[in-house]
Amino acid sequence: MAGLAAIPPDVLSRAGVAYVHYLSFMVCFGALVLERRLIQPNPSKRDATLMVITDIVYGLAALALLGSGILRVLYFGQGSAFYTENPLFWWKVGTYLAVGGLSLYPTITYILWAIPLRKGELPQVSEALANRLAWILNIELVGFAAVPLLATLMARGVGLPGAA
Repeated sequence: MAGLAAIPPDVLSRAGVAYVHYLSFMVCFGALVLERRLIQPNPSKRDATLMVITDIVYGLAALALLGSGILRVLYFGQGSAFYTENPLFWWKVGTYLAVGGLSLYPTITYILWAIPLRKGELPQVSEALANRLAWILNIELVGFAAVPLLATLMARGVGLPGAA
């Protein structure tokens, strides 16, 4: 712990917020992968319950990702101008919001699954619904996979006015 004491507090706080941001992203992505892997027509009680729980974890991680992202832009990053003046930042935010918007359909679906699950019954999941959810999850995964690319380019100043 003596090593941590030597690190300036502002560096620790900036690193801590960045860590929460990165960890939240990984949890979101992992939850989406698990949801995609589990989706099928007429899932077992175990799989349906796991889908509901996984979506809750996804939602909480998405909120942590959003909150830590806002904190990084306003207080713990490179200064709000660095981000807000870069079109790649807005593409990254737009992609995040698009994925979040898409996730509403699966989330509402899983909430509706919780009703029969509480009664000890299985949700009725047709082949068509399972396929629709799989497609939405695929699109969400592609969108989420694009976010680190945009972030990596943005962190290197690509997109900033006057950048080569």
